[in-house]
Amino acid sequence: MMTETILSIFLGVGLSASVGFRVFLPLFALSLAAYFNVWELNESWLWIGSTTAVITLGIATVVEIVAYYIPVIDNALDAIAIPLATIAGTAVMVSTVADLSPVITWALAIIAGGGTAAAVKSSASATRLGSTVSTAGFGNPIVSTIETGTSIVMSVISIFLPILAIVAVCFIFYIIYKLYKKLRPNKSKSSNTNLKT
Repeated sequence: MMTETILSIFLGVGLSASVGFRVFLPLFALSLAAYFNVWELNESWLWIGSTTAVITLGIATVVEIVAYYIPVIDNALDAIAIPLATIAGTAVMVSTVADLSPVITWALAIIAGGGTAAAVKSSASATRLGSTVSTAGFGNPIVSTIETGTSIVMSVISIFLPILAIVAVCFIFYIIYKLYKKLRPNKSKSSNTNLKT
């Protein structure tokens, strides 16, 4: 496998993780990268680098970021964002992976791209729900700011330093795993307590 192919996979996975925090922001970053010839896309996805795509994705990005600061709407967005993130993660991966057969490209896109985006989005949604419950929604703007900032950083790293992006994705998954493991015993302890009473 050529270096370009490996880097394109790292880029796709990094942007897919970024999609898990904000759906449109990584697509906008990829659109800008293609528009300014920083990254070359697959032939059938060249439209992402068009002026129309840059403007449309830019507007969608701003609307999405602002919407996450509006109470109630932020949680409603999370409900529809998981399937959207899965689709966007798959699309990002398909558009960036270079020099692989269509079957391998699509399989990789669905598993690595869509799967990564869905996993990150699910944990981000759970964090927002936890913030809504524990702070009555007052902590949600902080969560939104962290998510947007992480999405920006991940998008930039993915485009300019794909190798570092894959390391960052592994770190994000490690944090998700630790949080899941930390919350999991509490559920089993509470269920054991309920059984004893």
